[in-house]
Amino acid sequence: MKTPNILFIQVDQLTALSLRAYGNKICHSPNIDQLADHGVVFENAYCNFALCSPSRFSMATGQLCSTIGAYDNAAEMPATIPTYAHYLTQLGYQTALSGKMHFIGPDQHHGFEERLTPDLYPADFSWAPNWGDEGKRDTNDPRSVLIAGVCERSKQIDFDEEVTHRAVRHLYDMARSEDERPFFLQVSYTHPHEPYLCRKEHWDLYEEADIPMPTVPPMAEAQHDAHSVRLLKDFGMFEVAFNDEDIQRARRAYYGSISYIDDLVGQLMATLKETGQYDNTAIVFTSDHGDMQGERGMWFKKHFYEASSRVPLLMFAPWLKPQRISEMVSLVDLLPTFNNLATDGNWDGAFEPLEGHDLTVLLDKGNPPPERTVYAEYLAESTLAPIFMIRRGDYKYISSTRDPKLLFNVSEDPHELENLADKPEFAERVASFEDEISAKWDSEALTKEIIISQKRRRFVLDSQRMSQKRPRWNHDEESGQDVIWYRGEGSYNEWAFDYLPPLKPL
Repeated sequence: MKTPNILFIQVDQLTALSLRAYGNKICHSPNIDQLADHGVVFENAYCNFALCSPSRFSMATGQLCSTIGAYDNAAEMPATIPTYAHYLTQLGYQTALSGKMHFIGPDQHHGFEERLTPDLYPADFSWAPNWGDEGKRDTNDPRSVLIAGVCERSKQIDFDEEVTHRAVRHLYDMARSEDERPFFLQVSYTHPHEPYLCRKEHWDLYEEADIPMPTVPPMAEAQHDAHSVRLLKDFGMFEVAFNDEDIQRARRAYYGSISYIDDLVGQLMATLKETGQYDNTAIVFTSDHGDMQGERGMWFKKHFYEASSRVPLLMFAPWLKPQRISEMVSLVDLLPTFNNLATDGNWDGAFEPLEGHDLTVLLDKGNPPPERTVYAEYLAESTLAPIFMIRRGDYKYISSTRDPKLLFNVSEDPHELENLADKPEFAERVASFEDEISAKWDSEALTKEIIISQKRRRFVLDSQRMSQKRPRWNHDEESGQDVIWYRGEGSYNEWAFDYLPPLKPL
């Protein structure tokens, strides 16, 4: 077999729990289902940071964000850290990126030979947090639930249409090119990220569906953990009681957005077939993080609960046997996995230690019980200290120097309702997890690094805003250029909810 092409499809804010491959009975996504039914389903896949930029940075580098300084949605991605695009170029691949990667800083390629689109969000420090004095949040608020449903067009749809158009054209261009190198093409979408809006054709797919309410209803403050309370207050959702109709409308539009993405995935797969590249292409599908979707009264991400941190991870290739793998895996595993797909399992490794591990070694092994460990972090806004997670076997442990510890037996308690951390019979397990966290992370030193990083970036941003020509780091843009994407100028929420309503009454 020739060296395989790799098509990496990434979506934004798709919880694994919304797909049929992970037990959902509602979602209409035949193309994604086809990848799952005829490919490899990783049943227990997690992001390493439940926020857009940091998740993508750790994924691209095979490193945890605390290692590379990617603390939040405005932390610069160091140009000195190799990504899977660098490694695959070294292995003889032509590499291209179409869509959202949310790179922060002047380097907007990070190893990709070509960027086919600009990004959706600012590449500067516009979203730098300020621990202890966050101010009013300009992203994520109750309107995502209250203004949900059908639209004729939104900025997010504009973006994903452009991403698909450029990706499809690039596939055709490579098919008729004299460049015989295999390709690595990352196609990265913004749906089903909120606002929860979709076109009528996708909304109508759920006309007869019984859209379920969240399994776990809203909780009183005393029932929430400390981080959940901070998030709810930060989102302006603390003690906000959405009615059932609002919740079901938002969840239905979320499903509609998944169905929209599924159509775009179908276009990519059709183009592979039309260009004769399908039989020699591995397709990997995942999301950067999940979405709480109203569980516990919470929405969006930024937590370690399953709906927020567990993501779909599918791998399809005509030469791979369909199978399901229950081993614990995470997005940092993608860099070594891509390199081993490219070398038929003969990659000799990175020149420095990586956090991730090759997933191809798990194939065709009969799916033994999970033995691996997943590590995750949260270092961004709505906290005052780093929060760490260990997921191993049946258990999930969450620790911070500022919050009470959390321990869940996810196998017996899948909705994570019983905190075992204070029960005497689990004291030894908690102590062992805490020792492991102390050995892996220096929370005090990391806190100091994060705070000074926030101050530096906010100082630089203030200086840039005083300039008559504010720099634009976004790909292929000049300072002050008029674009329809969000660039940190004006309110994000006003930009995100500026959509074209349906032209015909529902």
